[in-house]
Amino acid sequence: MTQLHLNEATYQCEAGESVLDALTRQGVAVPSSCRSGVCQTCMMQAAADANVPRAAQNGLKSTLQAQNYFLACVCHPTEDMTVSLPDSSDRLLPATVTAIRPLNDEILCVGLDCPSLQDYRAGQFINLYRDAGFSRSYSLASVPTDSYLRLHVRRLPDGRMSNWIHDQLKIGDSLHISAPVGSCFYLPGAAEQPLLLIGTGSGLAPLMGILRDALNREHSGEIHLYHGSRDRAGLYLVDELRELAEHHPNFHYTPCVSSEPATSGCKSGRAVDVALAEHPDLAGWRVYLCGNPDMVKSARKKAYLAKAAMNDIYADAFVAVAS
Repeated sequence: MTQLHLNEATYQCEAGESVLDALTRQGVAVPSSCRSGVCQTCMMQAAADANVPRAAQNGLKSTLQAQNYFLACVCHPTEDMTVSLPDSSDRLLPATVTAIRPLNDEILCVGLDCPSLQDYRAGQFINLYRDAGFSRSYSLASVPTDSYLRLHVRRLPDGRMSNWIHDQLKIGDSLHISAPVGSCFYLPGAAEQPLLLIGTGSGLAPLMGILRDALNREHSGEIHLYHGSRDRAGLYLVDELRELAEHHPNFHYTPCVSSEPATSGCKSGRAVDVALAEHPDLAGWRVYLCGNPDMVKSARKKAYLAKAAMNDIYADAFVAVAS
């Protein structure tokens, strides 16, 4: 067992336990998403004299490694460490459930009112807390001008949090969230740049926020959204997206199903394959990838090979956590 020192408090880290799991278990809200060292959302900083495991810095820029930054989800310390969060997102914010609406058989749209939340970027994500030390990450489908936050919650077969939300959460219930974090959001300032949005399952949530934010800011470049599912039952917000496409000539929506034949308005195949077949040259494009981690990893590589600049590829990998 090792000790973690954070904000003048001490936390126990069990043998084989990651820094992220140890802190979360003891009620500290650490921003996280993929929990596998991919998204870099859980990045923390160790004291200058700390011995940071090399594996906890894989994928970080050399300038970050030199400052003792590390990824908490894959950091298994072998000795005591003094650590800090890069921001103040460990402060929990009270929220009230204002809406619950089914989007399909597996996904609910949950609305949250959080008066103390000052600002956020569409496409970022929050950690939602059922109780102290137990949280899950959900991306925001809302934009800052909406009256409440919107989450898309997919039920997992053994999902402790998702089943609780689907079966027990009610309008009027109170809970807590962390401040929104993440770098997968729309960046104004290049209104003519074409945008490619690819998502699977509830990965549509951040893409909806990014899309609406871009349209609200009068993005003039072409915007192509490809949403993938195994079958038509897994698609959702189809009518809303088609209506947006009707009102915005520069926006194009393509639903994709991988295990069913194509029909009018719906392509057959994986969303990333359909998207890159129709847009083989992504030089100058900005690309957003959200959903299944395998899709995100594969699509990131394919987008780069299609000449998209790495700095123009933004990703949000959704990792299913059952317990």
